[in-house]
Amino acid sequence: MKKIICSLAFFGFLSAAQAQEAPKDTVSHWKSKGNVSLLFNQSNFSNWTAGGENNLSGNFGLNYGLEYAKDDWTWDNKLMVSYGLVKTKTASFEKKTDDRFELNSILGKKATGNWSYSAFLNFRTQITTGYIYGKDSNGAEIRTESTDFLSPGYLTFGPGMLYKKDENLKINLAPATSKLTFVDDYYTSLPGYVDGSYFGVDVNKTARYELGFYGSVYYKLNIMANVSAENILNMYSNYLEETKNVDIDYSLNIVMKINRYLSTNLSFQAIYDDNAFRGLQTRQVFGVGVNYGF
Repeated sequence: MKKIICSLAFFGFLSAAQAQEAPKDTVSHWKSKGNVSLLFNQSNFSNWTAGGENNLSGNFGLNYGLEYAKDDWTWDNKLMVSYGLVKTKTASFEKKTDDRFELNSILGKKATGNWSYSAFLNFRTQITTGYIYGKDSNGAEIRTESTDFLSPGYLTFGPGMLYKKDENLKINLAPATSKLTFVDDYYTSLPGYVDGSYFGVDVNKTARYELGFYGSVYYKLNIMANVSAENILNMYSNYLEETKNVDIDYSLNIVMKINRYLSTNLSFQAIYDDNAFRGLQTRQVFGVGVNYGF
């Protein structure tokens, strides 16, 4: 199941990317833009009385957009991948600082003005295994597997209406959206497992289905020369259970270019989803590194 879904997501996007290559003597209706970043941080201490611990960390980020426009049709695709690790001198394990794989796709057919009829798809998961860290009875560091690729995985899709003022402002409203949450049954088959305690999935099950309202906003702002801020907000309300409990996923990506290849990058993400965790989840990555646009 995992391999099938991953293959469809990857090859579907790859096929779309290849489709943009039009013959040189024709006008291409495809447009693409991407950015790759590599952030590194290293700290080393020797006889440092103020304290400190040697560490090495690195983060990789990919932000790629592919758009199609012809007559009354538009098709916007966006792929976001990020992954990071940190290793400290005294830690027994390398630990993740970031892990994200997300694909967004919206097909639009012009209705009136800046509004279009739309059909959208959003797919999210992580790349590698996630752990909860602790200590054993002897004080040694141990870790327990808690998440993995497609555990969880989210697939959200449905029809709606798309407002697109320009490439920097897009709003999609989908009142009849299906949402599937995928997990490995290893986690839902553990002794003592309680229905819904692992991302809302019941005992011995591998998926959860929801039907609800989905709204998304994309807004990119050029704050000043060489400084841009990209905002992405996704909201979902499940009609079938606890309608007033809205899931929220907000991302902010700020790029401050130093020159063509160097930049300062800030990524911030906040998630509220009580099926995953009853509280606010936040993630922040900041650093100076190599940045390449294409």
